Amino acid sequence: MKDFSSGDRSPEYFYLGLYVLVGAGALMMAVGFFGCCGAMRESQCVLGSFFTCLLVIFAAEVTTGVFAFIGKDIAIRHVQTMYEEAYNDYLKDRGRGNGTLITFHSAFQCCGKESSEQVQPTCPKELLGHKNCIDEIETIISVKLQLIGIVGIGIAGLTIFGMIFSMVLCCAIRNSRDVI
Repeated sequence: MKDFSSGDRSPEYFYLGLYVLVGAGALMMAVGFFGCCGAMRESQCVLGSFFTCLLVIFAAEVTTGVFAFIGKDIAIRHVQTMYEEAYNDYLKDRGRGNGTLITFHSAFQCCGKESSEQVQPTCPKELLGHKNCIDEIETIISVKLQLIGIVGIGIAGLTIFGMIFSMVLCCAIRNSRDVI
């Protein structure tokens, strides 16, 4: 397993998540702009396009949520396996050091598996007592994924309200034109 602290990886790899978030934000801004323009111009076509975009975004949110819920255990096992590989690499060659193990220990505020005696030099200095990293990885990832799920449900609820309001406005525009 490659050491995370080594310079072998390109910086673009680390910023991939940031690029995805910026792209999603730009897409949401464009969709919101179309919604505002459709409401201001009272255009059924643009409001219908806005509704369709919101429907696609809602479907993507639901799909992502389902895959995250289904893949939670797999993600936890994968991170635990990565930790165990770094742990075993450190035990094979203690003189070399292991930036990955140090990163795991500082990120999860834990030290070692059953005991911390074998990997004590890689443990955070401020850590009091022993915390099993395998258990800590499972706990922290579960809590973080639950928080992400709650935020996702809130965003999906807002998306549903946006779809409802766009259709209500679209129908109101159609009814007002029928009267005239």
